[in-house]
Amino acid sequence: MICVSKKKSYPKSENLKIFGQGKLNGIVEISGAKNSALVLLAASLLTNEKIILKNVPRLTDIEKMGNILKNLGVNLVERNNKLQIDSKNISIKELPYELVNGLRASFFCIGPLLSKFGEAKVPLPGGCNIGSRPIDEHINGLKALGAEIIIEEGIVKAKIKGKKNKLHGTHIKLKCPSVGATETLVMAATLAQGRTTIENAAREPEIQDLCQMLNKMGAKIYDSGKEKIIIDGVNKLSGCTHKVIPDRIEAGTFLIAAAATSSSITIAPVIPHHLEAVTNKLQESGSKITIKGNSITINPRELKSVDISTAPFPGFPTDLQAPFTALMTIANGKSKITETIFENRMNHIHLLNKMGARIKLRKNTAHIKGVKTIYGMDLVGSDLRSSAALIIAGIIAKGSSKIYGLEHLDRGYENFESKLKILGIKITREFNKNTFTQSEFKGGKESEDTEKYKVA
Repeated sequence: MICVSKKKSYPKSENLKIFGQGKLNGIVEISGAKNSALVLLAASLLTNEKIILKNVPRLTDIEKMGNILKNLGVNLVERNNKLQIDSKNISIKELPYELVNGLRASFFCIGPLLSKFGEAKVPLPGGCNIGSRPIDEHINGLKALGAEIIIEEGIVKAKIKGKKNKLHGTHIKLKCPSVGATETLVMAATLAQGRTTIENAAREPEIQDLCQMLNKMGAKIYDSGKEKIIIDGVNKLSGCTHKVIPDRIEAGTFLIAAAATSSSITIAPVIPHHLEAVTNKLQESGSKITIKGNSITINPRELKSVDISTAPFPGFPTDLQAPFTALMTIANGKSKITETIFENRMNHIHLLNKMGARIKLRKNTAHIKGVKTIYGMDLVGSDLRSSAALIIAGIIAKGSSKIYGLEHLDRGYENFESKLKILGIKITREFNKNTFTQSEFKGGKESEDTEKYKVA
């Protein structure tokens, strides 16, 4: 979300300076999926043999997860975008708060640690402040698998009940198709005794990637990508080599940036069916989409307003809601953007309005009337996807913009500004040691529609 408190100050150490009204042209190389790589790193804890992960994006979130594994005793060797992971000497089963804080994906480690060692202590997870993301489904599922769990002073303490020191297969029905809960429970069930079924499971490509790697390691997982996943527990898992799938969110962000600037680009490598919800909406809004093998080419035409509503896969991804909102600010006509996944993920609206957009926010639906021009400003992004949306807004705006809060952007986009530069955008990362306060920004009073929503 976007920080707008007048009392808050921000480090001016880094910002992106963007010269607006740019055009993109060329081919974008899409990196490995952050959300897949993070859970695959956690899954490596399930074996004593070496795991080699290829196509791992170089991101601050990946670095944090790597530090967590090293703290547990994992030997990690990095070269370019390849990680060699050796977990045979794990000696600590408790994750330190100072490493876990701010990385929600760290909670994925609870399933492998519990299943392999019979116990685990994991601090409650952090991450972007975009709304409530409870871990009830994780906890209830682990209890159903035979774990005793208590939460004390922000620490989740889990232990397998009984003398066997082994989880047992069971039937789990999730109340909602939680991606994190599905991944946690799949990993925990791989070494459980007997069969586990997970109903109402999430179907995201990142879950399918996890299950594919686990099966390479010797797991017996069936029907990943469907609403019911079946896992037959095995005694042990072995090492493997696995390539992380392309990042569908990064791919979608570049397609949206191209549509916003009436630019033709090609993105590759991608798995096109992972992006169907996005490419369908881009086609509906006036772009021509051409799919050839593992590449997608976009040729935008007149930009028309379309409505979207976020939904679990295969629906429109919540992680692309903010970038798509930036696109709709300059579309012809009126559009509605509805966020159904996170209740506090519409706070980029206020700064888009300051740039000249015409958006009214009612509950979690943005009502947008397209304008011909938005204007460059100095802006602060304080969550990952809103930061990407602000950069897209800066690219299409008249004049120049400075985007701060790059610690969020660097969590999820590998070499974002470098890729934009290659495509022809005038964008520079600036460094200095000053700080600034919100009062330095241009712009008028917040609208009543914005004030109803919580901001950092």
